Amino acid sequence: MTHLTNLTLKIWRQSGPDDGGHFESYKVDEISDEASFLEMLDVLNERLINEGQEAVVFDHDCREGICGTCSLMIDGVAHGPQRGTATCQLHMRKFTSNVEIVVEPWRATGFPIIKDLMTDRAALDRIVEAGGYITAPTGGAPDANLIPVAKPVADAAMDAAECIGCGACVAACPNGAANLFTGAKITHLNLLPQGQAERFSRAEAMVEKMEEYFGSCTNHGECEAACPKSISIDVIALMNADYLKSKIKNRKSLSRT
Repeated sequence: MTHLTNLTLKIWRQSGPDDGGHFESYKVDEISDEASFLEMLDVLNERLINEGQEAVVFDHDCREGICGTCSLMIDGVAHGPQRGTATCQLHMRKFTSNVEIVVEPWRATGFPIIKDLMTDRAALDRIVEAGGYITAPTGGAPDANLIPVAKPVADAAMDAAECIGCGACVAACPNGAANLFTGAKITHLNLLPQGQAERFSRAEAMVEKMEEYFGSCTNHGECEAACPKSISIDVIALMNADYLKSKIKNRKSLSRT
């Protein structure tokens, strides 16, 4: 049976990067508990537009928990109260009627606000560009099963590859660190045989690019709790180990040239 929920939304409004920003409150009545959080915001925006007001700006794309675009702090929690869930997959049944919900953008120095609830997360792209790939030689592609991969290794690599790059780990971290994101992007390649040739150069380049934008990890563990894909902080330990090894391996390589 569908239930209807009445809510008060306290939403962060900011006209641009140079604006100080402020909260505004909106009443949203008779929202179906089967609606997603983003669908509820759609209803609010339709009403605002019909009233001649400016719609609330927020990021969204696939709405299937895949793209990582939906980036909202809901009552101070990245992606809201349901663990292992992206904002677009959060449904209104998780909220009781007649409550106030505070909606904010990601709060991190590395994610400057563009407008309202939308932030610039290009810094995550810069980290991937620094080495989050395997260089493919020219020629025909080899058969998929040509290089055997042990199942535990394949499983661990796939777990790390689940990262959707939403930035919730950064927003949840009291230091604004991106170690879970970077660790996941490094680990899913560094565990595989195909990633070994560039393993240590990848770790060094990506970690040092990360440090240009984000704070340092002090093992609070908030990143793992906030991650919509429940990626383990084990990837941070693996990243740190490879980074330390890279400082030795890469220096030895330079000394021989």
